[in-house]
Amino acid sequence: MIQVKRLGHATFTTPDLERQIDYWTRVIGLQIADRGKDHCILATKMGQEAIGLERAAEKGFLRRLSFQVKPGSDLGELEANLRRHGVKSERRSGISPGVRDAIVFNDPKGTPIEVFADYAFMAEDKGDQGISPVKFGHVAYRVNDPKKITDFYCDVLGFRVSDWMGDHFSFLRCGVDHHTVNFARFDEEKLHHIAFELRDWGAIHDACDYLTKKDIQLVWGPLRHVVGHNIAVYHRNPDEIRVELFAELDQMKDEDLGYWEPRPWHEEKPLRPKVWPKETLRSQWGFGSFGTFPGYP
Repeated sequence: MIQVKRLGHATFTTPDLERQIDYWTRVIGLQIADRGKDHCILATKMGQEAIGLERAAEKGFLRRLSFQVKPGSDLGELEANLRRHGVKSERRSGISPGVRDAIVFNDPKGTPIEVFADYAFMAEDKGDQGISPVKFGHVAYRVNDPKKITDFYCDVLGFRVSDWMGDHFSFLRCGVDHHTVNFARFDEEKLHHIAFELRDWGAIHDACDYLTKKDIQLVWGPLRHVVGHNIAVYHRNPDEIRVELFAELDQMKDEDLGYWEPRPWHEEKPLRPKVWPKETLRSQWGFGSFGTFPGYP
């Protein structure tokens, strides 16, 4: 089994590369790691790559997704592991400024996955432009068969199931955070949203004010979710990608204990991974508190 440790970067297509670079730097506060005529790689101010952009006719299409495994891991052994699962892969070099070597394969929905072991951080950007997230937190995708792709991510990539909502929405973790990927059942398979972690609730408040100054309207929130319990706000970027900004996501700091770090807002103590009823509310409080999954705006 490949044991993924964290989310790397996600690469999207865009017909207007300059506009997207302006959004990711001026609004979100990422720094440019590499830029060419038809591509750009952006990282957080603390040096972790988060977003890749490639010029193409289609806007907001998730072209690739990367994950890091334990540094020093033998990628040849990981390729052999994939073959045992019937997954074809290939070796690629220089996929980004921070990643010199990776293996690439497709997940069941056809998204190319880049897995790398060693990563070179960018220098810290001490500027104060933009919202400046702590990290690239998670990716949510609409799929025809959540069970099939959940099994693949768990059996092949080493993710653990954090929660299910009914049988239509799974939340998977690869580290302490409640979810790094999640999959919801929809007829059309496509990206649902991407999410960035901010420092705290105060930073969420400041981000809402900052988005308003940039004439970017929220499409959902502020609110506190039920599953995962993160405080979240959502907006759409110029390519119509739904972007979540969140804080206070549930964490499991010790897998042997088997429960989420206790918080005052938990419905049960201790709160353990489980199957939530299909009719579970989308959030405890905030704009959009009523209704059930998967009825996102």
